[in-house]
Amino acid sequence: MIHWRKTLVSETATIRQAMAVIDGGGAQIGLVVDKNDRLLGTVTDGDIRRAILRSGSLEDPVAGVMKTEPVTARLGSSREDALALMQARAVRQLAILDSEGRVVGLQLMDEVLAVAPRDNWVVLQAGGMGTRLRPLTSDVPKPMLRVGKRPILETILLSYRAAGFHRFFMSVNYKREHIKEHFGDGSAFGVEVNYLEEEEQLGTAGALGLLPEAPTAPVIVMNADLLTNLNFAQLLDFHLASGAEATVCVREYDVQIPFGVVEIEGAKLLRIREKPVHTFFVNAGVYVLNPSAVSLVARGTHMDMPSLLQRLIDDGRPPAVFPIREYWLDIGRVDDFVKANLEYEDVFE
Repeated sequence: MIHWRKTLVSETATIRQAMAVIDGGGAQIGLVVDKNDRLLGTVTDGDIRRAILRSGSLEDPVAGVMKTEPVTARLGSSREDALALMQARAVRQLAILDSEGRVVGLQLMDEVLAVAPRDNWVVLQAGGMGTRLRPLTSDVPKPMLRVGKRPILETILLSYRAAGFHRFFMSVNYKREHIKEHFGDGSAFGVEVNYLEEEEQLGTAGALGLLPEAPTAPVIVMNADLLTNLNFAQLLDFHLASGAEATVCVREYDVQIPFGVVEIEGAKLLRIREKPVHTFFVNAGVYVLNPSAVSLVARGTHMDMPSLLQRLIDDGRPPAVFPIREYWLDIGRVDDFVKANLEYEDVFE
């Protein structure tokens, strides 16, 4: 049970301070209040991620990103009424206010529903060769390399299971027997696992053409060489709220120029910026695709995910973007594998 006071954010707080409250409070929301606890607005993880995409400073006031007309309920409302209101307004948190507009409680949909299973399919791309990790992958596929106490792919599956997902498809090719023997039908892990067997490499999207039937709900697709503590249920909620046919997870990546960068105008020196850092958003290898997007992948054809996303863009259906601010590591090189083992216990245990 999360105590609602842990979610309170001062009206004078910065976005960074609100982010700390959201992460620490466990309810995925901050309730912005005045000095008398009167509700002024709410701020969610999604609000903060959109602020990051706008290149806003985390030191900006939280008032600039909060929702000023949040969905609320009055003190004395029943759990049934609260659930009906949350479902009708498509929200997962509901501030409870007294007659003076002061916060006196917080109702969470997950607490009302207890465990909320997610029937959406999860496709884990586990068929790569892992060439850059040889000789580690000479006898074992990269997703089955052990990081911490278990294989990378098992850590990924358990993270999804903890978020309520239970239907998995694993695309397999290289050394597939290791994966199939470890996971079987998934029953040992309390989930359902099926396999998309690529007889040849089909690319990062091509395996979707091997699904046994068309999905009826959004599908999460993830590379199986990633370690992240991203909240996958939160990602799915973000996607559904966006209205887009696809959502792409991105990660901030900094590149430092190792020299002083000279800015000139004609033959005149304007200034020298010493070793500046440039920040980019990079593809994080996690996607949510509506059935309409999945249908663009023909059976047995090679297609990479960037090509699929570009097709949506060219058709005037641009994907949404979800910035990952949690732990994220792409295990593509031996140095990454060493780093993952050093950090695993602190992040996942």
